[in-house]
Parts: sequence; C-alpha cells; structure tokens
Amino acid sequence: MAEKLLKTFVQRKRKTVDPCPVCFLHRERCICAFIPKLDLKTRLSLIIHAKELKRTTNTGRLATQALINSEIHVRGKTTERLDLSSLLMPEYETYVLFPADEALDLETIKPQKPIQLIVTDGNWRQASKLNTRHPELNHVPRVKISGANTAQHHLRKEHFSEGMATLEAIALAFGIIEGKEVGDVLRELYNKKLQATLKGRGILS
Repeated sequence: MAEKLLKTFVQRKRKTVDPCPVCFLHRERCICAFIPKLDLKTRLSLIIHAKELKRTTNTGRLATQALINSEIHVRGKTTERLDLSSLLMPEYETYVLFPADEALDLETIKPQKPIQLIVTDGNWRQASKLNTRHPELNHVPRVKISGANTAQHHLRKEHFSEGMATLEAIALAFGIIEGKEVGDVLRELYNKKLQATLKGRGILS
C-alpha cells in the first residue's frame, strides 16, 4: 500500500501544477515573452487530438501562437468524425505533412501558389489516423522531411529515428518553404520550450 501511495505521489509531482495557459510551462519558466509573431504566406492548419490539449509537453499549439496565418482543428472530442473539407481552399496549394511511403520529400515540391501545410498533432497512433480516416483529404499530396532526428534530448520518447516534436517538424518544414531564417526562429522557440521542460525535470540546471 505504501509503495502504491509513493508511486502515485511521484506521478503527481511530475505533473506541472497550474501551468501557463499559453506555453504550458510552470509559470516560473514561462517562455511567452519569446514567442515570435510571424506573418507568412504559408498557412499552418494544425489537426490536434483532444487528449493532446491536456499535455504540457505539447508543442503544436505553441507553433500556432507563433504563426499568425494558422488555425487549430480539434479531433477526438466526440465519436463523430471531424470533417476537414473546409481546409481545401483554392487560394492555397495544400499538403499533408506525414511520412507515408508515397510521401514526397518537401524539398522537391515546386508549388505554384502559397502552401497550406496540414500537420497532425498527437501520439503516433492518433496522428496516423489523419492519414487513413479522412477521405476528404485522400487526394491531398503527402510530404515528409528526410533525415533522422539526432538530438540528444527530446520532450517525449521517440519510437522512430525520424520522430520529432510537432514544433520541431514545423520549424524544419517552414525553414524549407519560407527560408532558413524563419526555420531558425521557430527552432529557437522549440529549444526554449525543451530547455525549460528539462530544467523542470531536473535534467538541466
């Protein structure tokens, strides 16, 4: 019984109490002052699972705070499938960022219009459902970012060599589409989130 109580206490202790509602970090480590406001031609549409909204390690919502031309769609709130047909806007050339077998390397595409990048946010099981359960997006090309993630630290355990946090992937993608400077700004935001989280875990001083 004592061991069970101790385990419960440790689990609760690890959770962020009263986190900042924007960056989801402990208020003493809040990074909101460092969130840029980038007004870009490229549009981000983030498809986030409802369960992901509660996780303080989430970085997708942080990306939407930094990117003015972005929006969030929440799936998994009900048993009814979310219809994403409204995302198919004629003024954008739309792509889904997902490492499917047939996905194109993002660096190889040559868009004729501004890009809309649809990014799914959640664990691998949740994220992969966007690729299979939304027939309205079946015809939308899939794109991927090549290369393994060799970072020393991660916000969560990655199950694949190319796995990365959502904001990491968005930073790389926007760096390709909008240029290195934009990618570097978003990458720096992710690094601040990572470092603050690791400090909270006692991994960094």
